[in-house]
Amino acid sequence: MTTAAEVIATVRSGPSGPKIGAFFDLDGTIVQGYTAGTFYAQRIRRGEVSPVEFTRTLIAALDGTLFGGDITRFGELGLAGFAGRGEDEIAELGERLFVQKIAGTIRSEARDIVRAHVAAGHTVVVASSATRAQIEPVARDLGIDHLLCTELDVEDGILTGKSSTGMLWGEAKAKAVRTFARQHGIHLPASHAYANGQEDIAFLASVGRPHALNPHPVLKNAAKDYGWPVVTLREPSTPGPRSLLGTAGLIAGMEFGLSLAATLGVLTRDRQGGLNTGVPIACDLGLGLAGVRLNVIGKENLEKARPAVFIANHQSSLDLPILGALLRHDFTGVAKKEVKRDPRMMLITALLNPAYIDRSNSTKAIAELDKTVKRIRGGTSVVIMPEGTRMPTPVLGPFKKGAFHMAIQAGVPVVPIVIRNAGELMWRASKMVNPGTIDVCVLDPVPTDGWTSETLAGHIATIRQLYVDTLEDWPGDEPA
Repeated sequence: MTTAAEVIATVRSGPSGPKIGAFFDLDGTIVQGYTAGTFYAQRIRRGEVSPVEFTRTLIAALDGTLFGGDITRFGELGLAGFAGRGEDEIAELGERLFVQKIAGTIRSEARDIVRAHVAAGHTVVVASSATRAQIEPVARDLGIDHLLCTELDVEDGILTGKSSTGMLWGEAKAKAVRTFARQHGIHLPASHAYANGQEDIAFLASVGRPHALNPHPVLKNAAKDYGWPVVTLREPSTPGPRSLLGTAGLIAGMEFGLSLAATLGVLTRDRQGGLNTGVPIACDLGLGLAGVRLNVIGKENLEKARPAVFIANHQSSLDLPILGALLRHDFTGVAKKEVKRDPRMMLITALLNPAYIDRSNSTKAIAELDKTVKRIRGGTSVVIMPEGTRMPTPVLGPFKKGAFHMAIQAGVPVVPIVIRNAGELMWRASKMVNPGTIDVCVLDPVPTDGWTSETLAGHIATIRQLYVDTLEDWPGDEPA
């Protein structure tokens, strides 16, 4: 059995440059499960699948997977469901389903392997029987520029529900890889391929470095016969009984600590003192009961230059207790105004009294930020997620300017906090927490002396790049 770290080590020590290809299957390889199922479930929810179509599709699926029938018939029925839909409409649906569902199924170690190939300058390709709408958002998120897929026929911007080129399945996928290699000058004997299904034996055999990744039994046996590496990647966390208990523990621990903060604030007539006692208890206890541990690098930077504007990347609801456990005292936050009406957040927002930003009213937003600047000057730090929303994957979104404007106006440094993998324990759309360890790196404070409105964009780009570099080359990681 080969590990992801061993695969990455081989990639890093091997030849580099665009003449080396890296071909990845999508379903069951890069992502857990099947993206077609996500699209089909969406059609069912919208009432677009008739009983007759559902029965035909089910029979074709069973025939193709269990009884040795033509699996492409199942695929053709799926394509027919797109007939009459606009090409742009289906592309938009693919983007939406990626954010809502598919992004959470990407295997983190598959992402690491892709990243290693990209860093080596290889020509990286997704080769799949899936459609462009299924593949394109995933490929873009992973930094993959080339797609080989089942292309849908379009007439005047409307999908016909057919593919004149046929499904990219089995030998057809292997042929597409060979054609692509000839057109792009790729040396297949030195190239890599990754897949999980028995239908991809020909695809894997088309390169010199095939990998059976989380393979089905038939492919696993074939890999053994051919001497191909079998790679088992870690699956995205699936909530179970421990997650249910941990989630309840997180909520209970947070509520206890915040209630203590409120009580102490009333009894001592010192609201901030109550917060400084209760918030660390709330976050430490909640995370502990959830089975979540923090591995923090650069902890000394949390106290080096306070007050400060702390910024953090944002992928998970866990980010809030994580940041509370890190900052511990004398801080507040900035939140969109909708959070004020969220019953889950009422207690903590009432205590922290964050700045509520109305994104639809710039005048009110600026006035609220001005109040926060005064609080910073008075000794209270502020924490902001400059992406402005939870991202569906570890890939950073654009950074908004508000946090940096506040730092300039208050005359305080910006302290970047990089959270590595909170989304693996509690994905963006998940309501459940899985136990595990979250890596955090607190970077050195960045002085804002001399920053101006004219130079701000460049400073923001520099800080965002610090996040990119840290996430790609985590401090203390052993080279794979």
